[in-house]
Amino acid sequence: MRHSPVARHFPVARNLPPLMLTPLVKTVRILKELSVIPICREVDMSTQETSLADGEHIVLCTSAFDCGGRCPLRVHVKDGVITRIEGDDYEDEENQLRACWRGRAYRHWIYHPDRLLYPMKRVGERGKGEFERISWDEAMDTIVGQLKRIKETYGNSALFYGGGGHMGALHTAGSLAKALAMFGGFTSGYGNISSEGAVWAVMSTYGDVMVGHSREDLLNAKLIIMWGWDPVRMVSGTDAIYNLTKAREAGIPIISIDPRYHDSAATLATEWIPILPGTDAAMMLAMANVIIKENLQDQAFLDKYTVGLDELKDYVLGIEDGVEKTPAWAEAICGVPAQRITDLARLYATTNPACLMDCQGPARAAYGEQYNRCAITLTAMTGNIGKPGGSACGGLMGIPYGHMFRSAGVPGMRNPAEAGGPSIRGTLDINLRLVRRIHVNKIWDGFLKGTAGGYPADIKAAWFAGGNPLNQRGNANKGVRALKGLEFFAVQDMFLTPTARYADIVLPVKSFAEKNELTRPWPAGPYLTYSNQSIEPLGECKSDWEIGNLFAEKMGFEDFNDKTEDEWLRIFIATNPEYQQHITDYDKFKSEAIHRIKLDEPYIAFKAQIEDPENNPFSTPSGKIEIFSQRLADLNDPHTPPVPKYIADGREDKNHPLAAKYPLQLLTPHPRVRVHSTLQNVDWLVEVDPHVMWINPADAESRGIRDGDEVYVFNDRGKLAIKAWVTRRIIPGVISIYEGAWFNPDDEGIDRGGCTNTVTDDAYSPGGAAILKTSLVEVNKA
Repeated sequence: MRHSPVARHFPVARNLPPLMLTPLVKTVRILKELSVIPICREVDMSTQETSLADGEHIVLCTSAFDCGGRCPLRVHVKDGVITRIEGDDYEDEENQLRACWRGRAYRHWIYHPDRLLYPMKRVGERGKGEFERISWDEAMDTIVGQLKRIKETYGNSALFYGGGGHMGALHTAGSLAKALAMFGGFTSGYGNISSEGAVWAVMSTYGDVMVGHSREDLLNAKLIIMWGWDPVRMVSGTDAIYNLTKAREAGIPIISIDPRYHDSAATLATEWIPILPGTDAAMMLAMANVIIKENLQDQAFLDKYTVGLDELKDYVLGIEDGVEKTPAWAEAICGVPAQRITDLARLYATTNPACLMDCQGPARAAYGEQYNRCAITLTAMTGNIGKPGGSACGGLMGIPYGHMFRSAGVPGMRNPAEAGGPSIRGTLDINLRLVRRIHVNKIWDGFLKGTAGGYPADIKAAWFAGGNPLNQRGNANKGVRALKGLEFFAVQDMFLTPTARYADIVLPVKSFAEKNELTRPWPAGPYLTYSNQSIEPLGECKSDWEIGNLFAEKMGFEDFNDKTEDEWLRIFIATNPEYQQHITDYDKFKSEAIHRIKLDEPYIAFKAQIEDPENNPFSTPSGKIEIFSQRLADLNDPHTPPVPKYIADGREDKNHPLAAKYPLQLLTPHPRVRVHSTLQNVDWLVEVDPHVMWINPADAESRGIRDGDEVYVFNDRGKLAIKAWVTRRIIPGVISIYEGAWFNPDDEGIDRGGCTNTVTDDAYSPGGAAILKTSLVEVNKA
């Protein structure tokens, strides 16, 4: 149902979250920091004052978190202490890259009273968080001794190593991985917890992961569909919100399709279409049905650039299985009225150009890769690929300028423990990729079951360089059992995270402000950044790179590292092709801390393939966009069909037998005030956006739940406690809790931290996606 702007906002205005009940001035300040409303540029804000106090100076840097922005920061320092942090003040406001709340709150994170400052060893039961301070020598000697024992007793494959969370070039855990490879190797995780479903989809259809447009191209669209995309929270390039705001102001219709009326929909969209989680593919296929039956497809485009439309027609029209994928068929699955599906299909097919923006979130589900494949198929059917104002879909949104995939790094070496497996080049068979590795969302199961359970190794020890996997992988309670069963466990991080609480040795790590680094945004530039060290390291903290070097030194690996931090960074600039192209003066780059890459026109994914297909074929076996994939057909697996399909087999949804016991579907979107689990403990951020569970009034009333009540969310995997926010901004039958809150089980096993992975599943889809958004739960009052 289409609402006017007033009607759209009024029903929920009486029951907004705490953020939206703040005074107008504070709200304007928050929106300005989010770069949501351009008019805020004219607001006089004392927090933005740039004059310096006596003895104060400004250091230019960025963060290096696993978020989609890499925002320039102006760090004010006096007497060696950070006094405040500002965002970008670039003179051309059209090209400012504004930091969100997270970037502006880093000072409270860096100086947090719970910050780890010294190496620690466990003195109590695992998980109790009882540690005592030790020296670096004792910590590293203990680690070296234990790893040698594990190797001699069980072999190198018994050691598991993983990490994550830092997105720089030098100060990553790459040096530690290299040192452990020289030690004889280790078992590791396969895949990306965030984007594996989307990666599988684009590789099966395009053969390429660079599927984005630079964000200013949004202004060339005549229609924008945000399908599962909430860019206010999931930062997809620092300039995404600004360009979406300009598109809205230019009168470009923006439609949001999502189970939630999220902040992006409330701020940017002209229409919200609610949909049941995990059913996007059904609605997309019904749109394809309408387009085909009404002959609205761009047949010339399909004939020239794609293969497989006939096979898709057989499925969509019901010739293959006797079930036509009509809008009425989809309505019964996804809850969107058939007429609205029909109208949207016609609108999308007849609006030229139109930009359909899918995302990675809905792909983190059972068969989530089919959502991305269906989105790509719709863009191909309407001829929107490779043209200004269109999109290629695929969820990844990256462009080949400043992308983290093209970053530099210390040369590594092959991991001997994983050598000898089958060739995986070009394969879409996830099973081949798991012969020597454990899927990232199955590591706890792998730890517990080992080779007897079909995994490549019997894990006896683990070392995690950040990442907080106990908190960020499915089924945290299984993770507790797995970590308690290890003979030795080491963690390096900035805080005593839920994962670190189970470690035998914990090593303190530097923040971004305590080191020099090259950083890049992971989905899109176009810019390159340099993060200058702002302050001296706190306590005895070291970077991941330094810890790897120290381990190598303790192992006696000669000439492991013969360069300083500055020497490595200069080498990266001099040898990396993209830096070579754009950076001619290292010292100038370091001083300015950012190089904005000037594009003559917006970057358009696959423009070259569309304009000159003979000389620029797609990187697929056919050289075309593969709606039908012969590689998938050859797998002969109904769960990885050769054309995109809606598959409901075995998923936890309203039709699953478990729904009788656990009738609510759980969404776990990105938080606005954390980067996954990082920044969990920052007071400013907790204040502006408290951690709550979204629940529709219909579901709350039937359970006797009122707004603000503490409730339990539970299933067979665990139980968590959290406060309820009763709101019509989420559809009935679905609840939403932001991922990343810290797992904190009490003596009864109830997670008092509200960690979503207390109840999510540790499984993966046929395309390799971690299915953290396919969970059934029940809710009752605490």
